[in-house]
Amino acid sequence: MPTSKTQKIINDITAQIESGKLAPGDQLPSTAELRAQYGVSVTVVRGAVNWLKAKGLVEGHPGLGVFVTEE
Repeated sequence: MPTSKTQKIINDITAQIESGKLAPGDQLPSTAELRAQYGVSVTVVRGAVNWLKAKGLVEGHPGLGVFVTEE
């Protein structure tokens, strides 16, 4: 099970995608930006992003970033 910090990031980003605040093709903030925003470690941010990738909500593009998947 994800930790509570990881789950908060997952919940927040999922809600932003569902509400349309983050649209398909939009880039997520960088790992450093998410770390600063949530006050968490790189490990927590990576765990949340990996979970979102596994669920198909976002996809990573090496050297470019992580983006909301096209529906």
